[in-house]
Formats: sequence, structure tokens, C-alpha cells
Amino acid sequence: MKSLWAIVGGTILAVGASGAAWAAQPLLTPAELDAVRATPTVRVIDIRPADGYAAGHIPGAVSAPYGKWRGPADNPGKLPSVTQLTDLVRSLGVDAGTHAVVVSSGADSTDFGASARVYWTLKYLGLTNLSVLNGGYKAWTDAGLAHDQAVPQVKATAYEAHLDQGIIAETPQVAAQIGNPQTRLIDARPLDFYLGKVKAPTAQVPGTIKGAINVENSRWFEPGTSIFLPKDQAKAVAAKLLPHDPAQETISFCNTGHWAATDWFALSEVLGEKNVRLYPESLAEWSQDASRPMENVPGRGTQILNKLKGVLG
Repeated sequence: MKSLWAIVGGTILAVGASGAAWAAQPLLTPAELDAVRATPTVRVIDIRPADGYAAGHIPGAVSAPYGKWRGPADNPGKLPSVTQLTDLVRSLGVDAGTHAVVVSSGADSTDFGASARVYWTLKYLGLTNLSVLNGGYKAWTDAGLAHDQAVPQVKATAYEAHLDQGIIAETPQVAAQIGNPQTRLIDARPLDFYLGKVKAPTAQVPGTIKGAINVENSRWFEPGTSIFLPKDQAKAVAAKLLPHDPAQETISFCNTGHWAATDWFALSEVLGEKNVRLYPESLAEWSQDASRPMENVPGRGTQILNKLKGVLG
């Protein structure tokens, strides 16, 4: 018969192993986060607007509104400077040993893109122990878990960024892959954007990058929620929407790198595909140069008519 200490020791080891197993997972349930949120190495990053954070948040969470992770109004997908992002990460008390958990509002599937984009940004900066709270703050409150209004005091770190160039695609890289059968370009926008029926204000023309296939970001979620599908169901979505022959590289884009972050997250982090990149500037940048090849671009007359329809409501 085992001694009491052997049983206790085995239990501690099992819990530790279990914690390590899920800590590195890209998605955490509210219960999983609640179990470890008070651990010193865990940092919950609330990316909702400041007023939402002030009204109530997960105990111990720090506030870093989504806008701080984004670029200027005319090209919000553009990354702020590495210096700005590194200073932000340091101010949140995050360093290489931190398990950072990103929390958005959980309003809908589009909202999830904010979590995915911040997760991607942190990974680009060289951080690796990252998670998203599946379902966001809404899922947390729906679970009846604790929340408060206290603002924690955290010590700034001296974190140094080590950029992961393997997860980002810049405009010249995208242009070089047009027509390459070994590269898969995926457009994460709703179908009407992909077909050129709708244009984002940041884009010069409607349509999509030449050769892209449409993988709507909303397809990865339980209908009407921001709760990401279980892995087996996500695999089924990918099998249905993507070519069966695996590409050597995938580049995800949208209007401003927001919806595209969800497709990147699904393929790279949840499904574990290799060589998946995010094009952060997306069509806000690509469409500025008329020489860059596009498809599904309606004629000039149709574009004017659609613009008038938008003005007239």
C-alpha cells in the first residue's frame, strides 16, 4: 500500500503535469483560467475599452485596450513600432516567463478577432506561452465567476522582443507569391467583401487578392457566439473550405488584419498547421497600388453605383 506522502506527491505531480499541458493551449475555458488566474506567472490582459474594464473585469487583469495594439486610422492593420509594442508589453508586467491570457468582450465572432490579433502580436514579439479566453469576458460572466473593479499594480519588466518573422507576411512577400501553387492565400472576410460587392473604407477598390480563396472568419465558431469550435469540428471546417492538398505556406488577410487573425489562429494555433502567416496590413495596404493583381473587382460604373447606394442608405 502506498504511503500518504507518495499519494500526495503523485497528486501534486499529476496536477502540475495537467497544468503544464493546458497552460500552453491556445484556448482556455473560463474554468481553466479561474483555476490559475492568481498564479504569479499568469497575466490576464483585458483588451476591452477602458470604460468596460473599469465597470468590471476578471480579478487581477490588467487593461490594454485593443486600439493600443493597432495602427493609424487609415491603416489600422499596420503594426505600431516594435519599441511601442515592447514598452506596452513591459508595462503590463509581461516577460518571457509569463503565461499571457488575452481577454476580449466575447460579443461575437468578429470580437474574437481582437483577441487573435493581440495573441498574434505577442507571438510576433517572441512570447510563446499564450492563450485566449474562449468566449471572452461574456463567457466568464455567464459562468458566474468572480469579477471586480480593482486595478492591480504590476511591476514593469525589461522584456526584449525577439521577432518571429515566420508568422508575418509583408506586401512584397505576398506579391511574390501570386500564382505560386505552393502558397495558399486565404481571405477571411465575409463573402460579399470577397466577391467585391462590399468595400471597406480603408480599401481603394473592392475585390480580393488574385488567387485567394474565401474562408470566412465566422465559420470557426458556435453560431451566434464568440466561442471557438472544438478542435475536431475545426478540422472538419478546414477540410470543407480548404484544398485537400496541403500548401507549403499559407497567408491570411482581410481588410486590416483583424478577421485574418482569426483564420491565422485557427490554422496555426488550433490545428497546428506549419508556415501560416498573417498579412497585417491586408487590403488597406494592398489595394493602394493599382498594379497589384486583384480579382472580383467590379467595373467602374458598378463601383460608383454601389457607393451611391451606400451614401443613400
